[in-house]
Amino acid sequence: QVQLVESGGGLVQPGGSLRLSCAASGSIFSISAMGWYRQAPGKQRELVAALTSGGRTNYADSVKGRFTISRDYAKNMAYLQMNSLKPEDTAVYYCSANLIRLGVPGWTDYWGQGTQVTVSS
Repeated sequence: QVQLVESGGGLVQPGGSLRLSCAASGSIFSISAMGWYRQAPGKQRELVAALTSGGRTNYADSVKGRFTISRDYAKNMAYLQMNSLKPEDTAVYYCSANLIRLGVPGWTDYWGQGTQVTVSS
C-alpha cells in the first residue's frame, strides 16, 4: 500500500502565500518524480510543478516566478511554496508521485486526495 497525503491548503487573500506539503508513505522502494497538479471547477487537471529525483524542475507558465517546488528525498516529502497568489490559482491541488513499490516491478503513478486552495478577498 502507498499513500500520498497533502496538507496546507486553505483560504488566502490575493497576494498572499501558502505552502503545501505532501507526504508519501507505505511500501515504497524508490520515487522518481513528484509533482503538483491542480483542478479548478469546470476545468481539466493541469500540471503546476514537478521535480525529478535528478533535480530537474518543470513549471506551468502561469506559476513561474511565483511557485517553487522542493523535496525532502529522505522523508519522501514534496512541498509547493506558493507566493503572490491570484484568484485564478483557486483549485484543488493534488500531489503525485511516480514510484516503485517494494517487491512490485514497474513505475506507477500515485495520487493524493487533494487539498483546496482558495484565493479570495
